[in-house]
Amino acid sequence: MTDLLSHLARWRPFSAIVVGDFMLDELVFGDADRLSPEAPVPVMRVDRTERRPGGAANVCLDLAALGGSVRALGVTGADAAAARLREALAGDGVDASGLIEDAGRPTTVKRSLIGLAQHRHAQKMFRLDVESARPVDAEVEARLLTAFESALAEPPAVVCLEDYGKGVCTPGVCAGVIERCRRAGVPVLVDPARRSDYAVYAGASCVTPNRTEAAEAAASVGADPGAGAEAIGLALVGRLDLEAAVLTLDREGALLAERGADPVRVGTVAREVYDVTGAGDMVLAALAAARANGVGWRDAVRFANAAAGLEVEVFGVAPIPFERVHHAVMRQSGRLDGKARTLEDLLVEVAAHRREGRSIVFTNGCFDVLHAGHIALLRQAARLGDTLIVAVNSDGSVRRLKGEGRPVHPIGDRVEVLSELQSVSAVVVFEEDTPIDLIRAIRPDVLVKGADYSPNRVVGAECVSEWGGRVELIPLLDGRSTTSAIERMRAT
Repeated sequence: MTDLLSHLARWRPFSAIVVGDFMLDELVFGDADRLSPEAPVPVMRVDRTERRPGGAANVCLDLAALGGSVRALGVTGADAAAARLREALAGDGVDASGLIEDAGRPTTVKRSLIGLAQHRHAQKMFRLDVESARPVDAEVEARLLTAFESALAEPPAVVCLEDYGKGVCTPGVCAGVIERCRRAGVPVLVDPARRSDYAVYAGASCVTPNRTEAAEAAASVGADPGAGAEAIGLALVGRLDLEAAVLTLDREGALLAERGADPVRVGTVAREVYDVTGAGDMVLAALAAARANGVGWRDAVRFANAAAGLEVEVFGVAPIPFERVHHAVMRQSGRLDGKARTLEDLLVEVAAHRREGRSIVFTNGCFDVLHAGHIALLRQAARLGDTLIVAVNSDGSVRRLKGEGRPVHPIGDRVEVLSELQSVSAVVVFEEDTPIDLIRAIRPDVLVKGADYSPNRVVGAECVSEWGGRVELIPLLDGRSTTSAIERMRAT
């Protein structure tokens, strides 16, 4: 896990091409609280309709959320759904100019009816598919491969082949994409369709079937369909000339079969699964993003497991940003146990909070002898946002500010006591006389100090105002201060 965290700390943007079955997901939301008088079926009163990229288009959005610059290559119909799909992709920064129109087929649309079950939570009631699974004809296939070859003129870091069995990933397209990638030295990762013969994916870098898909394809690579995941994974790698096969195993994580190595199972964190839709897309995108960043196969699978785990916790499909996956990996590694943070770890956590729309509150102090005044200030500070970060002066910093004999309590004790407070989200130590460097790095939305300060004396106030934050001065409790507490103790 240490190697993976090192890679994530150095994560860089990358380029990717996604080839495959592009779809539009339509989510029709409403309230299903009665049965039809004409037939014993629920009646749903429609409240709203959402349209989102699906299939290979969802892989594009996942890659973009992980820092990718993405080009989409596929086939759509010449219809309104195609226009909506292009618009949605472009709105998320994906280059959709490689989507080819075929007037002889519809754009694939998955229309889900989602009713409010017992007035409490959303539940998918029915799905309508508008599609053609007919293989694209030779002319469209040739146009797609020509477009792909042009895209390879500036080789991407990685290519994803997303096969949903809707007719775009023909044997000719698969072989053409894989052959061109091998010549260009570009890895190609495949999320395979549910098919009995995987020969169409021969020569790819990796395939990512789920447990059921792998069993159905086992015979085509000379494996017993009833054999374990390890045997099927090794057969896939050997017969298809892959670098690796990653078999996703639901709650059991994944099985990695890598050329020249024994298969290994990579576990995942147990979760309350809400909706598995999009998990396979997320696995493909996260593996591809990790490989594009030089991450080894085993750590790439760990990264993909973390990303997919976050995906299944949301309803429908939602791209999981890199910051959230990085944060999840750190939490799994134990780096975020407790509330004490290094600045490096804290910045990862702050980025994840911001991706989820949470506001950051910051305050600082010596917190040498904790008293009711401190508690009142921290409690009120926490109410000003979603996450309260407390910066604490180191022992040397306190000594320079307060003189010899201070602090009364060493930094370890002060951090431990603050960490036990419910109002505090994270504690970070600084060695300097002021926290200005921390404030500039964290960029809090709210900067809090006691009302014994005037606004022009608050360190960092000017910086916070520059990026649109604000300074809050909280009234102090009368008669409560560390200095007076120490004086009373010395007098006894």
